[in-house]
Amino acid sequence: MEDKGATRVLYALKSAGPQSADALARRLKVTVVAARQQLGRLLDKGLVTFEDRREGVGRPKRVWSLSEAGNARFPDSHAAMTVDVIQAISAVFGPEGLERVIAEREKVTRRLYAERLRPGRSLAERAKLLAEQRAEEGYMAEVKRQPDGSLLLIENHCPICVAAKACQGFCRSELNLFRDTLGSDAKVEREEHILAGARRCAYRITAGK
Repeated sequence: MEDKGATRVLYALKSAGPQSADALARRLKVTVVAARQQLGRLLDKGLVTFEDRREGVGRPKRVWSLSEAGNARFPDSHAAMTVDVIQAISAVFGPEGLERVIAEREKVTRRLYAERLRPGRSLAERAKLLAEQRAEEGYMAEVKRQPDGSLLLIENHCPICVAAKACQGFCRSELNLFRDTLGSDAKVEREEHILAGARRCAYRITAGK
């Protein structure tokens, strides 16, 4: 079991993506030496990896990221059982039956999200409330305003990733949920997708259809 310092490093790399030891030290409010020591220990355990990037003149910058084993420290929720259930539903009821199950899950979740987002008057407020809900569900979600005024809903982890790989209808359903619950004055487009090989899922939210 990692100590708290190592856990914070893993979490920071998961939530913020690849970064240098200097950047990691600033994020965690520790010395660069302390950050490098933790990274070295995690490297020995195979939980992190690094890439030396050359940016202009001077020494290459070493950028650290989670290894496959490191990412596995943020597991899917009941992954194996979920996949078994998906396969069983598909075998017994066929693809149409599976789509009905996804639709029912979407309907129930839509009611929950609509209630959670109710206090949000502006689009930015609703997006923030949605991110808070998703964070509580394990998606490590946050909203960041972009230079062009749009909002980026970022999910740094997918707790149903294995299930989504088995049935991508879950991803389609979630995009529909975001569009419906954020309201008719919001346009939502997925820009990054974990299942497509991205580090995270990200959705750009803009005003208007």
